[in-house]
Amino acid sequence: MPDLRGHGRSAKPHDAACHPPDVLAEDGLALLDHLALDDYDLGGYSLGARVVVRMLVRGATPGRAVVAGQGLREVLGLGGGAGSFLRRVFAGAGSFEPGSPQKQARQWLRSSGADPVALLHVLDSVVPTPVEPLGRIQVPTLVVIGADDERAATADQLAAALPQGTSAVVPGVHGTAVGTQELTAAILDFLADH
Repeated sequence: MPDLRGHGRSAKPHDAACHPPDVLAEDGLALLDHLALDDYDLGGYSLGARVVVRMLVRGATPGRAVVAGQGLREVLGLGGGAGSFLRRVFAGAGSFEPGSPQKQARQWLRSSGADPVALLHVLDSVVPTPVEPLGRIQVPTLVVIGADDERAATADQLAAALPQGTSAVVPGVHGTAVGTQELTAAILDFLADH
C-alpha cells in the first residue's frame, strides 16, 4: 500500500508548487507505470477513494475498483470536505471538547506525525470529478460507506453514477468504519463476485 504524498514516510514539502492539481492521481498512475501493472484491482478509503476515482477518470484500467468512505457530494467537490474540517482543527489548537471529532482528529494528527502544512497542500490538490466522466468509468466498482458516516447521504448516488457501480453499507462513522470486519467482508465479497 503506498503512502500518499504528504502522508506516512512520503515527503512532506511545504512548497505549494510540489502539490499541483491532481498530483495524487498522477502519483498513482506513475506507480502503475513503474510497476508495469496490467492486471490489478484498485481501491482506497476516504482521500484514497477520491484518488481512485481520479485515476479511473484519467484512464486507469483495473479489473475492479473499491471506493470506500466517499459519497457523490465529496467526489463532486461540494460540501465542507476534509480540507475545511482540518483547517478548523489546526486553527482551534487545544480548544476542543474531549471525545469530539475535532479532538480525535487532533490526537490522530499528533500521533501519526502528520505535517499540517503539507497535508493541507495535498488536500488542496484534489480535483473535483463531475458526474459526466463518472458515467464513462466501465469498471465494476464498489462504493462502501459507514452507516453513520456523514458522506453516506450521497454514497448511493455515487454508485448510481457509475455504470457498473454497486453499494454496500457497513457499521460505523467515517473514522471507525474503516476498521470493521464488515468493511473487509464487503470488499472481499465484491472481489469474489466480480
